[in-house]
Amino acid sequence: MYPDAQNPDFGTFIQEQVEGLRARDLDVDVLVVGGKRRKLSYVDGARSFRRRLHEYRYDLIHAHYVFSGIVARLQCRYPILLTHHGIEVLQGWTAPLSWVVSRLVDRVIVTSRGMQRALGLPRVDVIPCGVNLELFRPQPKQTARTKLNLAPDKKLVLFAGLLRPEKRLDVIEAAVEMLRLSGDERLRREDERVELIVATGQPHERIPLYMNASDVLVLASDFEGSPVVIKEAMACNLPIVSVDVGDVAQVIGDTEGCYICRREPADMAQKLRLALDRGKRTDGRRAVQHLGLDATVDNLLRIYEELW
Repeated sequence: MYPDAQNPDFGTFIQEQVEGLRARDLDVDVLVVGGKRRKLSYVDGARSFRRRLHEYRYDLIHAHYVFSGIVARLQCRYPILLTHHGIEVLQGWTAPLSWVVSRLVDRVIVTSRGMQRALGLPRVDVIPCGVNLELFRPQPKQTARTKLNLAPDKKLVLFAGLLRPEKRLDVIEAAVEMLRLSGDERLRREDERVELIVATGQPHERIPLYMNASDVLVLASDFEGSPVVIKEAMACNLPIVSVDVGDVAQVIGDTEGCYICRREPADMAQKLRLALDRGKRTDGRRAVQHLGLDATVDNLLRIYEELW
C-alpha cells in the first residue's frame, strides 16, 4: 500500500503519513513488502524485511495491512503497531486472519468504529486517515476543467478511486444512466449533459483538479473503513452522494448538499438529481478541519511514544 510509478494512486494516504512524520523530524524508513496484484510477493518482501533488520536498528515497526503485520511479526526485537485500513477486517477470509494477527502485535489502529467492533479487542485506537488540507482546497471550477480538458457546460459526476469490484462502479454507472433518461422532456434534455468522470490511476496531486472540476462526488462501495476520498471532497467543498458505508455519514454530518443513499441505482439517481439541482458548492471544508493530516500525525506520535 504505497504509490509507485505504475500505481501512483495506491496507498497515497500512507505516503502522506510518512511525509508528515518526517516533517516532525522522525527518521522513517519505508519498505514495501507486498504487491498490488501478487500475494506471493510477500514472500520476497519477508526476505527483504529480514535483511533490513540485519542492516539497521529501529525503535518501532509500523505495519499497514494484515499481511504486512504477519511479516513484521517475524521478529520479536521491536514493538509492532499494525494499522488496518478497511475491507480486510470486514469481509472474506482476511477478516478472521486480521482478528488473529491483531492479537499478535503490540498495538492496533483502525480507521472506523465499525472496524473496531469487528476486531473485538479491548484496546484499539480509531484514527481515520487525515486529509491534506493544503493539497485539497477549493479552486475555480472552470479553471480546473480547462486544465483537465473537460467540457465547460456539462454536469460532471465524479468517481475517484481504484477500480475494484467492491467499489460498485456498476451501481454508479446505472444511476447516472437513469439520471440521463428520467423525467420529462425538459429534464431529459438537461440530463443529456450529465457525464460520469472516472478518475483512477491518477497521480494524487491531480485529484483536487477533478474534484474542483466536478459537480458531485459519488461513492457506492460495499465496504470501506474511513474513505479518504470523502474527506478530500469535503475539503474541496464538493457535493457528495454516498451509500452509508464506513464513517461517511459521520464525516458529512448535516452538511447541506451532501446526501446518503441506498446502494440502488434509482435512489442514487434521485440523490444525484438533488445535488445537481442545488447547483452550488458545500461548506464541507469547515466540517473536516479537525480531520487534517496534522491531527493524524499527532495521534501517531502519541502512540509511538507509548510504545517506545
